[in-house]
Amino acid sequence: MGIGSEAFQGRKLRSSVVKLPPSLSQELLHLISMAVSVFKILGFFVGFFLIVGLVSSAKFDELFQPSWALDHFAYEGELLRLKLDNYSGAGFQSKSKYMFGKVTVQIKLVEGDSAGTVTAFYMSSEGPNHNEFDFEFLGNTTGEPYLVQTNVFVNGVGNKEQRLNLWFDPTKDFHSYSLLWNQRQVVFLVDETPIRLHTNMENKGIPFPKDQAMGVYSSIWNADDWATQGGRVKTEWSHAPFVASYKGFEIDACECPVSVAAADNAKKCSSSGEKRFWWDEPTSSELNTHQSHQLLWVKANHMVYDYCSDAARFPATPPECLHHSHRH
Repeated sequence: MGIGSEAFQGRKLRSSVVKLPPSLSQELLHLISMAVSVFKILGFFVGFFLIVGLVSSAKFDELFQPSWALDHFAYEGELLRLKLDNYSGAGFQSKSKYMFGKVTVQIKLVEGDSAGTVTAFYMSSEGPNHNEFDFEFLGNTTGEPYLVQTNVFVNGVGNKEQRLNLWFDPTKDFHSYSLLWNQRQVVFLVDETPIRLHTNMENKGIPFPKDQAMGVYSSIWNADDWATQGGRVKTEWSHAPFVASYKGFEIDACECPVSVAAADNAKKCSSSGEKRFWWDEPTSSELNTHQSHQLLWVKANHMVYDYCSDAARFPATPPECLHHSHRH
């Protein structure tokens, strides 16, 4: 239908409205008024969620900056490659710090013989009592599976390692790795499948990370003293450089200015009254049934180490492992 015919349709509509019986005309005007109100409400919410100040982008230099070994970075369009050789590894960090939300990056891990190398993606606050959520990808000899080690630090205390192998080869293509964080839980996700859940159990006297803004980091480095088969397999430098590739950088979280006190950031980034953040909604406060089943599947089929089950390291079971143990 062309512009002229649209104008004609408009004239027909106006003519028809004038000829409607008064009662029908009033009903139509009432419906139009209701529609306008709905659009106003929608406009308010769209405007509101823009005002909330969430950050989401896919461009590396909008969100991140190199933190060391700039000469070991290579940019190829939307791709970023970090290189490890016998001189240095490399790392980057977010330009801002955040409290609550979700961070995601797509990574293609080191191909071939990656023994001794570690590629890490993590969130961390600063100081001796820092909080931290770690993905560490432990390299292996050619043909042997990468291991993913996760860890959680709360008030400077870690030692909560879990290790699993993946249900795909993470060196052949890009896969997404995400950290979801709110006041109820921390969820580690691989291609949106939860692989670890750390639940808030403050009601059991167990501290939970919810009061320190955190930066987002990634790096590649040599850790052949422990990374592969307990350090028995060393890095073969004749196979260097070892390259990890990145794309799809996304941060959907509450940005925290450095100048703002921690307590004020926590208040700023929490829902209250009419201010609602998506991460405080019921759908984000716990895993749904499907996600719970996915997590159980990962644990049953892919987990190879869980600190909760390591009686040699922990003769007394860590307290968080005693409560809701099926969820850890």
